[in-house]
Amino acid sequence: MLFLALLHPIANLSWWRWSVHPSTAIGIAALGALYIWASRRFRQEPTRSQKIYYFSGLLLLFASLNGPIHDLSDDYLFSAHMVQHLLITLAVPPLLLAGVPGWMLRPVLSRPRIAPIARFFTRAPICFVVFNLMIAVWHLPQFYNAAMANHNLHILEHLMFMVAAVLMWWPLMSQLPELPRLAYPGQMLYAFLMSIPMSIVAVYIAMADHVLYPAYSAAPRVLPLSPLEDQLLGALIMWIPGGLIFIIIMTVVFFKWNARGEDSTAGAQVDWKPSTA
Repeated sequence: MLFLALLHPIANLSWWRWSVHPSTAIGIAALGALYIWASRRFRQEPTRSQKIYYFSGLLLLFASLNGPIHDLSDDYLFSAHMVQHLLITLAVPPLLLAGVPGWMLRPVLSRPRIAPIARFFTRAPICFVVFNLMIAVWHLPQFYNAAMANHNLHILEHLMFMVAAVLMWWPLMSQLPELPRLAYPGQMLYAFLMSIPMSIVAVYIAMADHVLYPAYSAAPRVLPLSPLEDQLLGALIMWIPGGLIFIIIMTVVFFKWNARGEDSTAGAQVDWKPSTA
């Protein structure tokens, strides 16, 4: 339904002139430069598919945090903000992880002081708790409204979402046997359980009988929806597409497991994502 916004020209909202925020551009450029530097530093070259995944992830991250998606999210629509959150948690991180080969991470994660921390935070139960705690806390009205009122806090919210999302995807997409992904049955159970907390948050928002996030109440109406209807639409976006992604993961993992005819080891490097070997 968000495409209907294109039919409603709004003052201060341009579909052709992108608003670019320097902090996001600098951060994304730094991630790209770090990737290139690591390739030269370790004298190894990521595969073509890995490069495509990684830089597609950076491009999608840029599009999510700038331009119309950002403007709609910050100034007009709660539902657009939920689209943005899904992109930076369920679309960007898997692309980045698929694009980073294990040899690029190993020198950092194998350091004596970092290795124990990395082993702890990449365990599936910890990844599950960290991600869902971030989603639940930041969608509580007091925290969400504070982030809407304070731009620096809003930046912190998005950074925490992305870090937590990388951890969430790790048990499904790890490239390091030292910090292994789950075996196929574990991946299916993990994906199933992952869909539950987000659904609970979405139901909480959908069942509210008043506007939880008043920043959108005074916003110009881009869609022919009231603020409460926009809030309901945002909850449905979180609930249905968010849950559907984990159902797709379970389905693909099941067929990959069935095709092998046996359980995979925890450190297997072939998973539901396209091969990057």
